[in-house]
Amino acid sequence: MNTTYCPHCNHDHHWTWEEAFDKFGFGDGDGLVMTEHVAEAIRAAGYTVTTVVWGMHNVIIRSIKRDEVELIPDTAELGYGDPRTYLPDDIVTLLDDKLDGEQVEP
Repeated sequence: MNTTYCPHCNHDHHWTWEEAFDKFGFGDGDGLVMTEHVAEAIRAAGYTVTTVVWGMHNVIIRSIKRDEVELIPDTAELGYGDPRTYLPDDIVTLLDDKLDGEQVEP
């Protein structure tokens, strides 16, 4: 679990990278939303990532591509399913390695 200090509310938020794929992640968008931080970790590894606003306030990762090939399958329950079950193993490993138990700046 990652921790991010929010200077606006003056306390730590605890989160996991899986929340960036969850419609109800990050307190259903009412908390400190770290989706772009997760997307940047994937982009830094050479992937193209698209995020979208879902509803009025939450942001999720909708697309991950490498060489123009979509890596999130059409069968994924985007926003509701566990991303560990539909993301390629190399992306899950990347995110586990890069975003597990660190203090992250907002």
